Amino acid sequence: MTISLTAEALDLRQFLMNGDHVVLGQACGEPSTLIDALIAQGSTIGDLNAFIATSFSGQFTPETAASFRLSSMGAIGALRSMTKAGALDVIPVHVSQVGPLITAGIIRCDVAMIQVSPADEQGNHSCGLISDYVRAAVEKARLVIAEVNEAVPFTFGEMIPASAIDVAIHVNRAPVEVAPAKIGETDEAIARHCASYIGDGSVIQTGVGAVPDAILRQLHDRKDLGVHSGMLGDGLVDLVEAGVITNARKEIDAGVSINGALIGTKRLYDWAHRNPAMRMTPTSYTHDAGVLGQLSRLVSINSALEVDLTGQVNAEQTGAAYMGGTGGQVDFVRAGARSPGGASLIVLAASAKGGTLSKIVPSLSGPVTTARTEVDVIVTEFGAAELKGQTLAERTRRLIAIAHPDFQEELARAAHTIQTRGY
Repeated sequence: MTISLTAEALDLRQFLMNGDHVVLGQACGEPSTLIDALIAQGSTIGDLNAFIATSFSGQFTPETAASFRLSSMGAIGALRSMTKAGALDVIPVHVSQVGPLITAGIIRCDVAMIQVSPADEQGNHSCGLISDYVRAAVEKARLVIAEVNEAVPFTFGEMIPASAIDVAIHVNRAPVEVAPAKIGETDEAIARHCASYIGDGSVIQTGVGAVPDAILRQLHDRKDLGVHSGMLGDGLVDLVEAGVITNARKEIDAGVSINGALIGTKRLYDWAHRNPAMRMTPTSYTHDAGVLGQLSRLVSINSALEVDLTGQVNAEQTGAAYMGGTGGQVDFVRAGARSPGGASLIVLAASAKGGTLSKIVPSLSGPVTTARTEVDVIVTEFGAAELKGQTLAERTRRLIAIAHPDFQEELARAAHTIQTRGY
């Protein structure tokens, strides 16, 4: 039987035990009220550990998380400050692996803290703004504490039955929002190159941020675009309302945008509420190779911190600074590159730090997130380098051509050995 409480009446000491591992809903699906309670009461419980894949709330700081150990799949969103302070344990993992790792007990889940919408007439709560690994955590946990939020949209797809919830905390609190990023000239230039790969009937996968938003703005003259993505932002709404996104030509899920996370503002959330044109699904569907393999004209768009002259991609760490994460990049890179009529685009600005640092580099300063054997197209504001099927020597030439002109001569010297011997 579900215990229903107000936020003020919640005493975690009644439910959590010393040594518990807590898995939290992530991104804009963060259960903010439950996180507040964990921060305020964690020190009274004992040796707690918490896992959250990404966080945008800003609730976690080295000070607020001092009473428990926090782990994540990367320094994504507001978690970057935690890695700088050495207060975050990073698990290198694809987002599609999080659910299976929870199920296998490798990412331990004693307690699931999630945010859901109010229940429908059948007593089912929707996952609201985040689906990905929520169901896996609910099924594995000894205890499920749900923040039932009146302000969260009821989205179709993954449902959590009321019977699966042990403790329900009823709130009416604005969920976490991520405002659209400011789009600059570099973002617009990158977007124009990317848009040339997206034709009528294409199925798009993208993230959120300035470049993805800029790309979506370039697509208003397209017809019958589809969506199959791990996350979506406010830019989706513009294209749906303009009649550009119809999902009419998809081989599967015709007429429906498939998504795992809504990351945006109230405008997006209001659009998603009880909207049959969108379905929230777990990563076992959004990122599954068998599912993605059924889609033609799939164009995946992902970002990088740096790319080396052979096409290796680093999306995680620059030097000692852990700045990103693996996310769903590899799953969608493979799918886009193999999709008939599709493409996989890795996008990045050609330089950083006011133009003093090239992001096309002789060798990576951090880990290889996506191997050069998987890479299809690299895009900067200076053009697109199609690398699939090209020799190492030809890759260096194509990548230098889209590097910032100030660094091309230096990169050419670094590439000389590869170009002369061919490897």
